[in-house]
Amino acid sequence: MTAQLPYPYIYADIPHLTEVCTNLVSNAVKYTGAGGTIRCGITQKPGEKEGWCDTVVTVADNGIGMSQEFQKHIFEPFERERTSTVSKVEGSGIGMGIVKKLVGLMGGAVEVESKIGVGSTFTVTIPCRIASEDEIQAKREINPSDQKCLCGTRILLTEDNDLNAEIATELLQEEGCTVDRAKDGVECVDMLEKAANGTYQLILMDVQMPVMNGYDATKKIRRMDDPQKANIPIVAMTANAFSEDKQVALDAGMNDHIAKPINMSVLVPTLRKYL
Repeated sequence: MTAQLPYPYIYADIPHLTEVCTNLVSNAVKYTGAGGTIRCGITQKPGEKEGWCDTVVTVADNGIGMSQEFQKHIFEPFERERTSTVSKVEGSGIGMGIVKKLVGLMGGAVEVESKIGVGSTFTVTIPCRIASEDEIQAKREINPSDQKCLCGTRILLTEDNDLNAEIATELLQEEGCTVDRAKDGVECVDMLEKAANGTYQLILMDVQMPVMNGYDATKKIRRMDDPQKANIPIVAMTANAFSEDKQVALDAGMNDHIAKPINMSVLVPTLRKYL
């Protein structure tokens, strides 16, 4: 790993950035054979706005590479080069879909250069606000590291979209959570009913789902005979952050409400309130 950082203190979305780097490195390892080389680098350059910089992360390998045609689709969910199957390399390719979405959430861009038999280089550019040492110290004092840890928390994630579920699961696992997924409200209610008491500490509930939406699932859970299950904390996930959406969630019996796409700096404190 090479590093030349003219701006040692920046504001960055660490969980999202960590997930991006993990996926890129895992992808490089998967498609680079024994004896191959993987190089990771991080640099910074002045940003477009005053007080901002661009943090540039590169992951380069000399693995099997990709065709020009496939590079046009590499960031689409579940895409994988046909030659990878021939090479006995397993994997769905969903990691690159996650990378594209997470980079977009951070306002950045991701590019790839690749050639069959030569290797691939992924470049991620993330705009970051420059911070001072005093700001960082003040933030550490406000947010001490001994805050309630989420490690060991088991969450029932109810989300019908595969990519959104994959991203949420990865980010929650980074915080030490164990995540089980239900694909709709009916499956969520069924999993909670069948689980032993105390299996789940909290439910993250998407509200717009087929079969049974999050509001109806919550109402059904609140009417369960078992008081421990009926009172499990439920946090709504919606595409909007309007106050009326939060009120609808509360009226349905949910404890709280967060907007999608998930922002871990909002979700983690919200989860801590109920654990």
